Formats: sequence, structure tokens, C-alpha cells
Amino acid sequence: DRMWQWLTLLFALLPCALVQLSLVFIHRDVSRDRPLVLLLHLLQLGPLVRCVEVFYIYFRAGRVEEPYVSITKKRQMPKDGYSEEIEKEVGQAEGKLCTHRSAFSRASVIQAFLGSAPQLTLQLYICVLQQEITAARSIFMVLSLLSIVYGALRCNILAIKIKYDDYDVSVKPAAYLCIFMWRSFEIATRVTVLVLFSSVLQIWTLPVVLVNFFGFFFYPWILFWQSKSPFPENIEKALSRVGTTIVLCLLTFLYAGINMFCWSAVQVKLNDPDLINKSQNWYRLTVYYMLRFIENAFLLLMWYIYKTDIYLYVCAPLLVLQLLIGYCMAVLFMLVFYQFCHPCKKLFSSSISEGLLSCFKFLCFICKPPKSPILTDKAEVKSPENTDEARSSSKTIDSQKGIPHQSVSSNA
Repeated sequence: DRMWQWLTLLFALLPCALVQLSLVFIHRDVSRDRPLVLLLHLLQLGPLVRCVEVFYIYFRAGRVEEPYVSITKKRQMPKDGYSEEIEKEVGQAEGKLCTHRSAFSRASVIQAFLGSAPQLTLQLYICVLQQEITAARSIFMVLSLLSIVYGALRCNILAIKIKYDDYDVSVKPAAYLCIFMWRSFEIATRVTVLVLFSSVLQIWTLPVVLVNFFGFFFYPWILFWQSKSPFPENIEKALSRVGTTIVLCLLTFLYAGINMFCWSAVQVKLNDPDLINKSQNWYRLTVYYMLRFIENAFLLLMWYIYKTDIYLYVCAPLLVLQLLIGYCMAVLFMLVFYQFCHPCKKLFSSSISEGLLSCFKFLCFICKPPKSPILTDKAEVKSPENTDEARSSSKTIDSQKGIPHQSVSSNA
């Protein structure tokens, strides 16, 4: 199939080109005179050159005394209400290695959500229509899924380190396990739902994808225009206004691609100098997962109604139940991570349980119908009459019993 072939090549080559571009941008190779490195990036050999450079810096570190070092200050996680500040000397070699590590982390996120996620969706769609899973395609899909989960994991760790840059953050193995399970269930169920829906309603697949993508793409720009902040100019000094706009569009493009498949741990904020929203917004997290669950349930319902003969030997209700439970398992592991395994949970102003409880109370308050003013006016009008009738009835009862009303009230 020509269309499947071209889409497979596109989803393989486009993220590779974007990875090369991100490595060139982070290392500022354009402003430096490095024509050989730029040529190798054009030949798709940029990551290989970076790996060789990393090993060269690593094995030469410590042999020659560096002319100067920089001092960084990091705070430890607070213990018993106290937080100590630790100074650390960072040499040139260590600084270059940190730059390479952050560059590869961002490249893995780009590769995951702009390459592996569409590729996994396409290959699973081909398997469903052909009703056959070959060995080569199954290996390809497993590698794509692992790439997406790893990219999502790196995105979580990057978000934590960016938000809590002043602290010395150490992520424990239990946190890695929770993130891995959370992202695996979330991405696997999301891709399966999209494939099932697109296999029976091909015409409506494009509107669903475009609404999701452009909704998340324009959301940071709408917030930026509402804030009436000046255009960010401090991204890169060598970039012009047009270049800065292109970089911001690519950033929001990646942000939309991530949110198409899973929750983006890094929230883009264009009016912030770091372009990242560092506040912990439980309300936005709750709304995202509620709307995504409703969307997945609706797409599964449409698939169940319009399913074709290729699903003749599939137990459709059981499959729908499994996918919904799988998404709920992803939410469960996410809650466990934020409640117990987050490395900076001591810095939260409120825990995940308190935040979700306040969000649910707010949503219930919005959904609660207001009281009718006509009924309240009638109640206010009838209240004096009711009190007078109650007093008169109490007096008659007391007189029948032969007990004075004042003595009853005084005893009461």
C-alpha cells in the first residue's frame, strides 16, 4: 500500500530531522564555526557525533586542571522543617556533559511523540485491517511503545528538575516504576482507542485528530494573548524575532503532540522567562483526565456501534471494559506517584488527594442547580404565618392539657 509506505517513511524521517535541529539549537552550532558538525547533522549523523564527543570529554575529565570552575548552590529536601543549602563546584567538563545529557533528554521526547507515537498508531492500524501481526511488525511496535514510554518518563523527570531547580532532586526506583506503569497503561490504551475508532470511521478520524491537536497547540498562545505580556526576546540572543517565533511554534507543536497521547508533565507558559509553568495545578490535571476519559469512552462507543465484520471474533464489550479499566489503572498509578513517590512531595502546598477533593467540590458546586427565587420568596412569605399557626396550636394543646404555656416554655 503506497499510502502506508509513505506514512511509515514520514514518521521515521520527520522526527530524525527535528532531533538534529534540536541538537544543533541546544549546542548553538549555528553561531559557532563548526561546518563539519553541521554537515554531519545534515547527514543524520548528529547523535553519533554527540556520543563520540561525550566519551571524549568523559575520559579526558580530571587529567588536566581546569582554569576555572563555577559554583552552584542547591538546597536539600526539607527535613523536620529545615532545608540546608549545599555548594558544589562544577567544572567545564561536567557542565558540557550536563548540556549533552539535557540535549539527549529533549531529543528523546521529540523522537517519542513526533515519531514513535504516530508510527505505533499506524502499524497497529495496519495489523488490525490486515488481521495479521508479523514478527517484524510486532518488534517494531514494541520498540515504538518503549520509545514513547521512555520519552514520557524523561518528560516527567525534566518537568520535576525544571520546576524545582533550586533543590537537589533525587528520583528513587519506586518513582521510576510508578511513572513507567502510569505511562504504559495511558499510552497503550490511548493508541488502541484511536486505532479502533479509525478502523471503522475513517472519515471522522481526521476531525478528531485535528481538534485535539490544534486545541492543545493554540491553548498556550491564547493564554499568552490574554496575559498581554510582551513578546519573549530572551530565548536566544542570536535569533531574530522571526526565529524566536519559529522556535516557539515548534515548542507548542511538541506540546500538542505530547498531549495528543498522554498528559504533558511540562506545561508551556509563553509569558514566563523559562517558558515553563512551574506551579502545580491540580485543577488542570483533573480536567484533562476527566475529559480524556469521556473522549475515550465516546470513541469506544462509536466503534462498538459501527464495528465491521473484521471484529466478528472479538468480544466487543469485554474489550471496551478492558480499555476503560486500563485507563483507570493509569490514573491510579499517577495518583500513587504524586501521593507517595514524588521526589518533591514535601514541597507541595497541598497533596494530590486534597487537590483532587477541592477540584471535585468545585465541579459539584458548578453542576449544582441554583435555587429558584420564586420558591425562596414564597418560603419567606409563608414563614410568619407558619410560626403564628404553630404558636396558636401549641397554646391550644397546652390549654387542653391544663398546663400554662409560660411554664412549659420556662421548663423548656
